[in-house]
Amino acid sequence: MSTPTEIASAMADAATTWLDLLDEGQRPDATGDAPADDGSDAERRRWFYTPTDHGGLDLHRQSPTQQRAAMRLVATGLSEAGYVTVATTMGLENVLDRVEGFVTRFDRERGRDPGLYYLRVFGEPGGEAPWGWRFGGHHVSLNNLVVGGELVAVTPCFMGADPASSPLLGGAPHRPLARVEDLARELVASLPTPLRDRAVLNRKAPSDFVTANRTVVSEGDRVIPLAGIWRDERFADDEEQAKLQTLSDAIDEAADYDEADHASVELTRSPRGVPAAEMDERQRQLLRALLGTYLGRVPEAVSPLADYDDEAALDAVHVAWAGSLQEGEPHYYRLQGPRLLVEWDNTQRGANHAHSVWRDPEADFGMDVLASHHADHPH
Repeated sequence: MSTPTEIASAMADAATTWLDLLDEGQRPDATGDAPADDGSDAERRRWFYTPTDHGGLDLHRQSPTQQRAAMRLVATGLSEAGYVTVATTMGLENVLDRVEGFVTRFDRERGRDPGLYYLRVFGEPGGEAPWGWRFGGHHVSLNNLVVGGELVAVTPCFMGADPASSPLLGGAPHRPLARVEDLARELVASLPTPLRDRAVLNRKAPSDFVTANRTVVSEGDRVIPLAGIWRDERFADDEEQAKLQTLSDAIDEAADYDEADHASVELTRSPRGVPAAEMDERQRQLLRALLGTYLGRVPEAVSPLADYDDEAALDAVHVAWAGSLQEGEPHYYRLQGPRLLVEWDNTQRGANHAHSVWRDPEADFGMDVLASHHADHPH
């Protein structure tokens, strides 16, 4: 198994190779300021999961050789399964375009576009100084930070799927995030009634996951409507902006959430739901497997998954659910514990549009390490 230092070295080599292939016209979008713990680092800490400009050099503006180098860098930050999931999600843009009749624009030439995934390197790869990279587009956001030659942060880590399920020849469903959904449903459904009643926060699901694309998660966070999760406040094209607002409103209306509903699922510092400490051994194994669908997205050496082999660590993880437990119905869940926040929703498009995110509320984007580095290396 590679070490965090070896992974960082592979990242630096891949990032340098990609940057060296770029021309002077491409480099301004491909690069950003070095990571820091102040305002100069604000762009690195912006992230999205909607089909908006994620910031960086998109694949469309790269030659095939440059694209391959970009994807080689992406692969260094993912496990094999994580890379397959990301590549599959990118390809789903073509499937989604067909679902929508090849008409969606979102103020772009093509609204569903597998070429609009963006890569940006922050700082100078290699060496001891902080540097990092971000890759994202519709339903993908990967954020990596290297400090002192070691990969120290990999969150927020977002993966989605739209459609979440689509047909393959022979009748088999194509479900890139199947286990991410099914393990959670199986776990909550297996709880005895008193525990299940505590785990289910609301019989209706929210329209999206509650922390959205916030840079920092906080007590009281609630769902942000779709129209609010874009790089720019509004589209330049008024007609496209109106279409987005109509879609956003329709999603919220379908969720039918009022003030009490939002309060029932808002983020709280003290986790809601049922802790693993009250689960039986089979349920605890299901929870470990479910955690693996998030924490197993990155190379094993930088994944905290093995930490949950410790019974006390697992005890502190809480499971909460909202919505129906029937397959194919809108639902939401989260896993929350020390330095852990996982959220999932599959509510939109008739519960066939899935979002999943793994975050470290105390150290997303490696802010804890950057603060320590800054204290040890004052300018």
